[in-house]
Amino acid sequence: MFYEVSKEVFDKLPDAVFGVVAVTGIDNSKEISAIKKLLEDNAEECRKYFEAAGTKAKEDPVVVPYREAFRALGINPSRYACSIEALMDRIAKGKGMPSINPIVDLGNAVSLKYKLPIGAHDIYSFVKEDGSGRGSESTGLEVRPANEDDRFVPFGAEEGEYDNPEIGEVVYVSGHEVRTRRWTWRQSEKGKITEKTSAVLFPIDGFASVNKEQVEKAIKEFVELIANYYARSGRSLSVETGIVDKDNPRFEF
Repeated sequence: MFYEVSKEVFDKLPDAVFGVVAVTGIDNSKEISAIKKLLEDNAEECRKYFEAAGTKAKEDPVVVPYREAFRALGINPSRYACSIEALMDRIAKGKGMPSINPIVDLGNAVSLKYKLPIGAHDIYSFVKEDGSGRGSESTGLEVRPANEDDRFVPFGAEEGEYDNPEIGEVVYVSGHEVRTRRWTWRQSEKGKITEKTSAVLFPIDGFASVNKEQVEKAIKEFVELIANYYARSGRSLSVETGIVDKDNPRFEF
C-alpha cells in the first residue's frame, strides 16, 4: 500500500511536508477511558490557550500558514476552513470536543496538542488501482488534483448519493473515491473510522519551514500512544511511519 502526494500539489505548495502513521491490528470496538480523558485534557488546554490569547482561531499563527496554503490552491479559507482551524474554532467558542470512538479521539487529541491537521482513514477501505496507475495489486491514498471521474460521498449520505469535486480541486483520494475534499476541509463517508476499523492511516499535514518539528513530534507521540493503548489487545499490532515531501513524494507500507 502507499501514500503519495502529486507533483502538481508540490508545485503549488513546495514547502509542504506530510507525516504518515500507518497502524494495523488495533481493536476499536472497546472504549478506552484514558484516550477519552486525553482528548478532554487537550481540548481544555486549547480552550485556555485561546482564552489567554484573546484571538480567533483564524488569526492564530499556527492557522495562518494553512489559510495561505488554501489560497495558493485556489480554495477560499473563509468559506472552507482547514480541519485544524475548524477544531480550534469550535473549542475557542466553548463548544467542546465530542468523543467519537477511541482511534478518532486519539487522532483529535494529537491534532489539538500539536495544532496540526490530522486525518484518519480506514486502510482496508482503500480501493484497488484500475491498472492505469501503479499496478493492479497496489492500493493507497493520494493527494492530487481531482479529475472528472472522482466522486465524493458526504458524511451521512444515502447509498448512491455523491458530489463531484471541482476539476483540479486538491483532494485526498483512493482510486476515484474522494476521501477528503479541498485538501483538509471535509472527510467522506467512505473510509470513515468505525468500531469495526482495525487499520488506520493518519496523514499529518504541515510545512517544512513552519512546523515540521511539530509534525515529527506528533508522529513520535502516535507511536508511543498506540503502543501504550493497543499493544496488549491480543492482536498483532504494526506501526509504520514516514515523511513525505517534494523530494520523497511516496511512502509505501
